[in-house]
Amino acid sequence: MEILGLSTSPSSGGAYALILTEKNGNRRLPIIIGTFEAQAIALELENIKPPRPMTHDLLKNLVLSFESKVDQVVVSELVEGTFFAQVVYNANGGKVELDARPSDAIALAIRFSAPIFVNQEVLDEAGIETEEGGVQSSKQAPVSEQQTGELSEIEKLQNELHTAIETENYEKAAKIRDQIKKLKG
Repeated sequence: MEILGLSTSPSSGGAYALILTEKNGNRRLPIIIGTFEAQAIALELENIKPPRPMTHDLLKNLVLSFESKVDQVVVSELVEGTFFAQVVYNANGGKVELDARPSDAIALAIRFSAPIFVNQEVLDEAGIETEEGGVQSSKQAPVSEQQTGELSEIEKLQNELHTAIETENYEKAAKIRDQIKKLKG
C-alpha cells in the first residue's frame, strides 16, 4: 500500500483520515487517526524537520541505536471498527513483531522507508473501490429521486476533494471539505 494523503474527517470530531491506496489496484483504505499522529505523518511526508525530535523521530533513533530498522508494517486486523497493526523488525537475527496503532506504525514506516501492507481480510472488509466516476463504496445506501440533485453536487465535490488529496493540495482539500460539510448540513 501507499499513502494517498491525509484529510480532516468532519464525521469524526476533528480527527483525520489517513488514506492508503493499493499500489497495483483500485482500492483505498481510510483509517481515522488522531491530530498528533496526522501531524507526525504529514511532517515526514513533506520532509519538514522540526527543531526538536518528535516522538516518532525519537523511536526511529532508538531503533537505529540498537542497530536495527523497521522492515515492514502490516495493518493486520479490524475488530469492532478498530484497526490493529504490527511493526516488523529484526533483533538479534530474529524477526520481531510489535503490536501498534496503525497511525504510529505508519509514522515509523515512512521514517524508515519501509513498505506498508494490509491483510486481505481487512482490505475486503474496509476497503473502498474506486471507479472512473470517483470513489465508490460497496456499502453505500441507495439514493432516492429527491436526493439526486443534492448528492450530485456532493459527489462532484467529493471527486474534487479526492483530487486535491491525491495531489497533496491540503489547503484546497480543507476548503472543499467545508463545502461538503455545509451541503450536508
